[in-house]
Amino acid sequence: MAHLLELRGLTVAYRTEEGRLPAVRGVDLWLDAGEVVGVAGESGCGKSTLASTVLRLQPKDAVVEGEVLVSGRDVLTMGWGDLRTLRWAEAAIVFQGALHSLNPVRRISTQIAEPIHLHEPGLSDEEVSARVGELLEQVGLPAARARVYPHQLSGGQRQRVMIAMALACRPHLIVADEPTTALDVMVQAQILDLIAGLVKELGVGMLIISHDLSVLSDVCDRVAVMYAGRVVECGSAEQIFRSPVHPYAQALSRAFPRVGDAAARYAPAGLAGDPPDPHDLPPGCAFAPRCARVIDACADAEPPLIEVGGRQAACIRVGES
Repeated sequence: MAHLLELRGLTVAYRTEEGRLPAVRGVDLWLDAGEVVGVAGESGCGKSTLASTVLRLQPKDAVVEGEVLVSGRDVLTMGWGDLRTLRWAEAAIVFQGALHSLNPVRRISTQIAEPIHLHEPGLSDEEVSARVGELLEQVGLPAARARVYPHQLSGGQRQRVMIAMALACRPHLIVADEPTTALDVMVQAQILDLIAGLVKELGVGMLIISHDLSVLSDVCDRVAVMYAGRVVECGSAEQIFRSPVHPYAQALSRAFPRVGDAAARYAPAGLAGDPPDPHDLPPGCAFAPRCARVIDACADAEPPLIEVGGRQAACIRVGES
């Protein structure tokens, strides 16, 4: 049986004056209905490029290779008509920054109703209006808020509206790109609780992109950690957050203070150095210049993902004690 979403050898590069700029390099990933999979990593690692490519939203200058299978069909090769049908009705995306994603001069009701009118033209205006009210209540907003404009809502409320829009045509797959960015901690918790509840209630599959491991640990079943365009570790959320094995995943985990650890609260561990220039990746392991466990063999070849203790990791030293 096909996975709800499966990425096979996904590679995305952008054309620049200096040549191809690799953004995603050979990513393999899958998720099933009712499952939440997170993708973590620092800025520039390829997370958002991966998210947009799932619905083929990459810019025209992108060079894309591999496969993006949604319910067994390759998004990258399907015709425009099939792709138009897939978006919203089978797969939808929640962009980061709801204030910039919503049209400031159109009412909330109009924006949520647009994909419904597009994909279900047989519905009457009254039926669509009723659906919009139901969607708003489903994400914790009063149906009466449908008449307001985006600037009349708080950041958390706008994010709820974005989630309601993603659910408008009852898709099986939702991609959420940094859904809690720029929200305060309490509102973040509310949005994460909402996401977890919707996945459980509706049985949808969800791919969540975030730079914050603690956010992903709250709602995800599995987490993939990306560095320099590649997945360097993939396992259960508990494995990645509490006992990562790849040096980069370990550094990400140490960067977040834990309750009860006074020393970490005042001085969380950092990671020296900067991510590599995509135009000039180092030989072998891309993380080697920043790795405390680097050895000469790390420069020989880029390490593949291997099975280690119930998860996958791309490091030649993960089997050592």
